[in-house]
Amino acid sequence: MPRSPRLRVRPHRLALSLALALPLPAALAQQAEPTAEDHALTAAILDTVKVTAQRRVENIHDVPVSITALNAEKLGVLGSGGGDIRFLSARVPSLNIESSFGRAFPRFYIRGLGNTDFDLNASQPVSLVYDDVVQESPLLKGFPVFDLQSVEVLRGPQGTLFGRNTPAGVVKFDSVRPSQDPSGYLQASLGNSGLFNVEGAYGGPLTQRWSARVSGLYQHKDDWVDNTDAAGPTRHLEGYDESAGRVQLLYEGDAFEGLFNLHKRHLNGSARVFRANIITPGTNDFVPGFDKDKVSQDGLNFSRLDTWGGSARLSWRLDSVNLYSITGYETADSINHGDIDGGYGASFLPDSGPGVIPFASESADGLPHHRQWSQEFRVESNDWGAFDWQAGLFYFDEDVRIDSFNYDSLSPGNPQAGHAVQAQRNKTWAAFASANAEVTDAFKLRGGVRYTQDKKDFTASVLESAPFGAPVGGPYPVHTDVDDVSWDLSGVYTLNPDVNLYARVAKGFRAPSIQGRLLFADPSAPNGGVSTADSEKVISYEIGIKADLWDKRARLGFDVFRYDVDGQQLVAVGGAANTAILLNADKTIGQGAELDLEAYVADNLLVTLGSSFNDTRIDDPNLAVAVCVACTVTDPLDASGRALIDGNPLPQAPRWIHNLTARWGLPLGDGSEFYVYTDWAYRSEVNFFLYQSTEFRGKSTLEGGLRIGYAWDYGDYEVALFGRNITDQTRIVGAIDFNNLTGFINEPRTYGLAFSARF
Repeated sequence: MPRSPRLRVRPHRLALSLALALPLPAALAQQAEPTAEDHALTAAILDTVKVTAQRRVENIHDVPVSITALNAEKLGVLGSGGGDIRFLSARVPSLNIESSFGRAFPRFYIRGLGNTDFDLNASQPVSLVYDDVVQESPLLKGFPVFDLQSVEVLRGPQGTLFGRNTPAGVVKFDSVRPSQDPSGYLQASLGNSGLFNVEGAYGGPLTQRWSARVSGLYQHKDDWVDNTDAAGPTRHLEGYDESAGRVQLLYEGDAFEGLFNLHKRHLNGSARVFRANIITPGTNDFVPGFDKDKVSQDGLNFSRLDTWGGSARLSWRLDSVNLYSITGYETADSINHGDIDGGYGASFLPDSGPGVIPFASESADGLPHHRQWSQEFRVESNDWGAFDWQAGLFYFDEDVRIDSFNYDSLSPGNPQAGHAVQAQRNKTWAAFASANAEVTDAFKLRGGVRYTQDKKDFTASVLESAPFGAPVGGPYPVHTDVDDVSWDLSGVYTLNPDVNLYARVAKGFRAPSIQGRLLFADPSAPNGGVSTADSEKVISYEIGIKADLWDKRARLGFDVFRYDVDGQQLVAVGGAANTAILLNADKTIGQGAELDLEAYVADNLLVTLGSSFNDTRIDDPNLAVAVCVACTVTDPLDASGRALIDGNPLPQAPRWIHNLTARWGLPLGDGSEFYVYTDWAYRSEVNFFLYQSTEFRGKSTLEGGLRIGYAWDYGDYEVALFGRNITDQTRIVGAIDFNNLTGFINEPRTYGLAFSARF
């Protein structure tokens, strides 16, 4: 893998000490042999970080956006142990990621803005862009992390250049590109609970004009949770088999370049394991004697997901402008089946197996049909001096069908007892433009604007009624047609060559959302229970500083921000009525600060520190939602028993996130070295739902990782011991509120041995 440009360390053996402290793809990427000049240099410095947050390659120091860039070296460490994309949670300021589907359906939150909706048609205010192609469906957003050049997390609205559904920010992934220089890597690891991971890549020239790169990944973990219900149809849980691959072809002409990408993912394993009555009433503690290795369930549990897609990225370099065309296609096919009540039977007796279960709940969600097309044409100026610009057109077309099933866990064979379908066609197009102007030598001004039109045609029907929810009926149609103008304006002032000050104001937009989970809808609600949330709009204000310190031995990024959301889309999930309803809050307010610091404390010790404070508040005196069956609600209630949520923080929005990494390397001579790397992430308490309750407030988490290794032959080979969640901290990270005190937990401690080679 090509060496990441993020770090340059001198002398060369020290460079290996720091680069090889990180175990995966990019750590396998250094190609050059040491030179006499390398050995003569003694100071460890940070290299320039290049990002594409503004759709151009720029120094992160000059970009007026709060952004964190993760190179492949750090991604490799964080992903040790077979972790899915959720390992990024709390590893970046203001970023939280969680899931009630396990590995299949990650939900992203930036600065507290996200969406707790578990519907397969849910839209999220955090956009995920993979190799310049937006991944709209939540089932596309969990593609495994391997053979990547970098990940960029852009905080705040990014609507001008990245389109609608980005009011919170963008997480941007860039794969390692093919090149004419042959390179590759292979990495394998073994660990506890039958953990086995292998990944690798190889690329090089095909002809003088063509090059290729092939990369792949396979991950396996045994089931580590036993079902103690002798009649339960699923005896063991929480294991998985996952594979993914990517093939890229690159053509490089004199003034034309074409990059073609095909990728595929397959996941077969457990769905989220819900655990009945694991919370002590009146607290957010586990019940006494809780055993994370055991459950008692009478429902089926499995998860299968297949996705594949492709893209063609074409560019033409003309005299004064560059032209770009980006065509993308993605498709997904999925079924996820779980025991939602988390136990067995239906009993009001507290000593009945897993405790009180008012009614049995077993359901599945399927995505039998999904496809999305996207097309972007863009033209940008080519070195116009003090004034540069870019403009373009974007088109997006998504077609999706969703099946929702309910099952009778109390009858032999768990027969089907409810079936509803949703179908949606979403078409959107946009025109955008942005410009950068050097007002003076020290001050640069940037601005952009984007016009978007978004149309959705939706229907939902109940084909077989469930014990709760709407009766057989439909179709129930919804049509939305909205347009919006997003914009941003920012300025960068160069205080001196090492320090930039910036300010930014931006407007973001999320198109209307529609949900038709009619098996969990109020039968008396209009249009069969289909709910719609209108567009949400956000204006964000941000000021910050970016600085290189101590002769480039340290790098600092710090910002403070505030945003105001009009009509934020929220989902009221569960409650005693067991419904899922979309709604809009009148206003939401968020404010806080973010810190990114990276420094060589010593020539062979690199430390990074990230921190964020987020204060979110719902501002809507009349907004009320249904509450839980068995928890202690701390909000005031209206006359109908619903919680008034005015003043509450947003769900899954921690006030504090802190992360720390430290890596120390000891050169041993002849191109070998010993290293130790540790990383830690802290996330403060969060509410699981819109209302506040004692039981459904997740405790703070602190998870750490450790890697100890030996590298030789100037980094060509490495062997290491690794551990994730090394303290084996167990936390409730999500809950179900409509039945009992059901929750689900974080990943347990993982440890093992890894070997890697580069060539």
